[in-house]
Amino acid sequence: MANNMTDRQIKSLIKSGTAGRYAIGNGLYFRISKEGTGFWVVRYVIHSKRREITLGRYPELSLADANSETILIRSNVKKNIDPLAERKRADKTIFKTVDDLAHDWLRECEKRLKHPNIPRRVYTNDLAPTIGQLAIEHVNPRDIRAIISKITNSGRPTISNDALMYCKQLFRHGIKLNLLSSNPAEAFNVNDAGGVETSRSRTLSFEELQEAFNCFNKYSDQFTREYTLAAALLVTLGVRKGELIAALWKEFDTKSKLWHIPDTRSKTGIGISVPLSDESLEWLFELNIRANGSEYIFPNRRTSKRGHISPDTLNAAIQKLHRENKLSIDYFTVHDLRRTCRSMLASEGVPGNVAERCLNHKLKGVEGIYDRHDYIDERREALQLISTKLAPIINKTAKGFDLKGNNASFSLPVSSEAN
Repeated sequence: MANNMTDRQIKSLIKSGTAGRYAIGNGLYFRISKEGTGFWVVRYVIHSKRREITLGRYPELSLADANSETILIRSNVKKNIDPLAERKRADKTIFKTVDDLAHDWLRECEKRLKHPNIPRRVYTNDLAPTIGQLAIEHVNPRDIRAIISKITNSGRPTISNDALMYCKQLFRHGIKLNLLSSNPAEAFNVNDAGGVETSRSRTLSFEELQEAFNCFNKYSDQFTREYTLAAALLVTLGVRKGELIAALWKEFDTKSKLWHIPDTRSKTGIGISVPLSDESLEWLFELNIRANGSEYIFPNRRTSKRGHISPDTLNAAIQKLHRENKLSIDYFTVHDLRRTCRSMLASEGVPGNVAERCLNHKLKGVEGIYDRHDYIDERREALQLISTKLAPIINKTAKGFDLKGNNASFSLPVSSEAN
């Protein structure tokens, strides 16, 4: 009976309820416990020691599947691979697809990077759709070329370079875990992606800002009013895009007219209180109405784990206006608006140390060591100058809102928390 047992015979043994061990063949046994439960075990010898491993219960594991697993175990034993020792390994993570590998790599990024959301965003948006579900060992250099070419052709050379860099890091992680013997992205360089990057120095003149906001307002069905107000706050407050789009209403203290950016979202790792001009308060009032009760200033209108809009949303919207030749000025990015703020501060005669603090830059050299003054009053005056100058072109077509510099009815959740 040992080599010819059938499913019918297995069921008969279960029905009898007789405890014991019944040989199937090739080291596979069917065991019935005193409680009447049937399960499969395989006996084998490795390193001159007799071992036994349980495969699973019947009928969850069929006779045919038990035989298949036994053949695999016997094959591994011949290679001196002990299945019991393998089962007891501390790291039981299963890596099959690139998504599995990426999950592990991104967890490592969270430990060592200050902003791990950046590689996570690039992987989710630009890598995963192409290779996420592929078996790790099946990714080849042609897949990498397809990814970086697609990003470059979409007008995002910097993201293309970032994507290549993260591809290399991802598959190096796979080599480190002994999942790969070679890196499919290793042979590529920046010339194959977005090209060698040069430091941008683009700033917009007042006339260019006027043209840009006129365009934003004209094509408000495409470049929404929320996007226009985001651009307005970026150029008049000098904050970083990431600091603004993830802002929460609770960070704003309307009594003292301050926005307290927490250190967790500040690029420098040190929070800062940003003085709010009269105009920026008006724009926040409008955004508060448009947010429709969301805790975020710029809520994500789509179903997403992220409560606020994507970091790429504003750049993508501006790029689309450029691609469709609706913007008649030279190409600019969201970050260029922040640089424009710094340029305007200089043109208004704002001292360099005050302007640098407006942008939350660390002061350099001896001045940075000894000057701990936050210039809050000076920054308030400087940012008010910029807002007053730009407000007429920004408020030109604020449909449905009475923006006349009167924020008496302005009401936001008041936060008394400073950084």
